[in-house]
Amino acid sequence: MKKQNVLEAVNEFPKEINLNDLFERLIVIEKIEKGIAQVDNNDTVPHEKVVAHFKNKWQK
Repeated sequence: MKKQNVLEAVNEFPKEINLNDLFERLIVIEKIEKGIAQVDNNDTVPHEKVVAHFKNKWQK
């Protein structure tokens, strides 16, 4: 995560912040950035494969 993204997240909060809320926001931002990077790198699972996986799992 880039320092700039952390600063932007902090600046979105009011003057009094709850650290747990801030950490949760940073974790969400980090996960979104990771997901976007995975899409950019074609590191994804096709929809059909996910559907097949859960069909097999639920039929057991």
